[in-house]
Amino acid sequence: MKQFWKLLCLILGLTAGFIPAAQAQRIIVAADGSGAFRTIQEAINSLPTQAAQPRTIFIKNGTYREKVFVDGKSNLILEGESEKGVVLTNAQARDAWYCNPESHANDWGVATLNMRNSPDVTLEKLTVINSYGFDATSEVTIDCPTASGGKKSISKTGHQMALRTMAGTIRLIARHCTFRALGGDTVSPWDVEAGLYYFADCTMEGGVDFYCPRGWAYAENCRFICHNMEAAIWHDGSGSKDEKSVLKNCTFEGDDNFKLGRYHRESQFYLIGCKFPKNMADADIYHAKSGPGTPLWGRRVYYYNCHRKGGDYAWHKDNVDKAESTPNPRQITANWTFGGRWNVDKKAAAVAAPAPVVLTKDSVAERMLVFQRSVGGWPKAVNGQKVSYEHPLTAAEKASTRKDAGKDDATIDNNATTREIRYLLAAAQRTGNTAYRSAAENGIRYLLKMQYPNGGFPQYYPDHSLYRHQITYNDNAMIRSLLVLRDLVEQKGDFTLVDRALVPQAKLAVERGVDCILKTQYVQNGKLTAWCAQHDEKTLQPAKARAFELASLSGDETVEIVKFLMGVDNPTPEVRKAIDSAVAWLNAVKMPNQAVKDIADPKQPTGRDRVIVAEAGSTLWARFYDLESNKPIYVGRNSEKKNTLAEIENERRAGYLYVGTWPEKLLTKDYPAWQQKWEKGSSKL
Repeated sequence: MKQFWKLLCLILGLTAGFIPAAQAQRIIVAADGSGAFRTIQEAINSLPTQAAQPRTIFIKNGTYREKVFVDGKSNLILEGESEKGVVLTNAQARDAWYCNPESHANDWGVATLNMRNSPDVTLEKLTVINSYGFDATSEVTIDCPTASGGKKSISKTGHQMALRTMAGTIRLIARHCTFRALGGDTVSPWDVEAGLYYFADCTMEGGVDFYCPRGWAYAENCRFICHNMEAAIWHDGSGSKDEKSVLKNCTFEGDDNFKLGRYHRESQFYLIGCKFPKNMADADIYHAKSGPGTPLWGRRVYYYNCHRKGGDYAWHKDNVDKAESTPNPRQITANWTFGGRWNVDKKAAAVAAPAPVVLTKDSVAERMLVFQRSVGGWPKAVNGQKVSYEHPLTAAEKASTRKDAGKDDATIDNNATTREIRYLLAAAQRTGNTAYRSAAENGIRYLLKMQYPNGGFPQYYPDHSLYRHQITYNDNAMIRSLLVLRDLVEQKGDFTLVDRALVPQAKLAVERGVDCILKTQYVQNGKLTAWCAQHDEKTLQPAKARAFELASLSGDETVEIVKFLMGVDNPTPEVRKAIDSAVAWLNAVKMPNQAVKDIADPKQPTGRDRVIVAEAGSTLWARFYDLESNKPIYVGRNSEKKNTLAEIENERRAGYLYVGTWPEKLLTKDYPAWQQKWEKGSSKL
């Protein structure tokens, strides 16, 4: 039966990306195998990204133990057979998730139901549970490579998300749904720039801030159950002064003395016709002390016709007339809440998602616009803090950041500028927002402007202090810049959006870049070898950067340089010789039967250590090799060369990668494939 359904889906074009325009699609999921798919994720994956008509995934009653990702799917309905009968459950503590180095403290994947870049999604008659807190018997300590000391304590009441939506998931509808967790942030729809969220007849349960929307949110006839003394509801409206969280005809219950709510940033609450329990604390919605300061738009918490069982508290008396817009309480509806950005009513929400609307804003892209410098590039850090686009900015932070636009801290280090260019072009393609395309084009102009006439790229521009003026291969800065320009020349993907007038300039820049790469390849005793992390922009010779980064050959950066050269179409004999020589050098300097291990060591200042051990079949390369002897060198902050990793200080040893396996894939897969492609013209060494 399962094969039949899959064949039917294939015939209908579901897996081939074809959606008949005249009819909406409906796929059945059943845990017992009676539908087209057994899991919700399989059904989601079978659908193309977009469609003119809503696509419905109908989920039969059953328990689905899976973590679900809705990524880049628009106009989608997840409809359960019954709210209590369809249970989607997974156990995930947010703190534990952050211990995974690959997550990079990013919330993508932290929840039971995860969504991003998926506008116009409707959730109907589902129970979504993050069961970590319910399952855990007590606090536990786990191995955590990202934490100080390599260990971390995980609380059963820490943050646990059942629903987490990231940037681009707007116009979200949830009706007759239950969202449960014991910890905080149970329901986290987070797009502070453009988020539009509608909840009706839902139950939400959790710990601190368990209902915490960012942007515009409307909840009607919902039940809130709180298991924390700090706060039940929360709102971040820092993206626009008009953003608000409206709760109408909702009921609250929870553990004794739970507080109603709080906010850390700009926010605006409207509670209309809500019912409070007798055991709730006598505490108004408050500004948390850990917030970034007094909100620029002031305290905006409004009530109308809210009552508490056992007698009203003074703080929730009617005050909606004090709101700046002074709305008539009867006019406080979903459509009023969204302020013309989205028209949704009960009837429309009950049957289907609204017709697709062009997505005009992307939260991450909006923050990138704020940080872009006047010269066109982006900084990697501001006031010593790494720039992150995952977290919302307060109105004050936006204002102060925009004032810094004239700073000379734009750079290509640590993926800055190239990361923003690529993201903004993808956001422009997805949203149709021309501001993102313009910002990306200015970023490309920045790359063209910073390039030296000899083809090299400095680490920073226009700041050329310290070692920032050197040609910088370090952390692949120059190569990432050249890859952006080459993708523009070749009109790959989203680069078709870019002003065509930039293409000839980019083509010339790439050619100069290749020429610079060939000229900076280090010649040792008359033989081509590899590249240094930095080269002098005038002499093109290897150069020193930080105290522990001496002029030396790189077993790391050389890899990406070679891969870039292998991407040159119809390579010249000079390019082929450069590639073959570098590969030969990497093979000559490898350290066979060795591996690097991170270990816990309480005796060390960092609480951990990094050691090189013997391990059959494993191969390492050093980050730095002596320019003349090709021997690995290990250098601490005193700039003294050492022969072993163990000889340098623990802070550098445990905090900087002096050895790795960077060339492995290049040597075993990429280079042989390149050789086969160009073998007829391969150079003779």
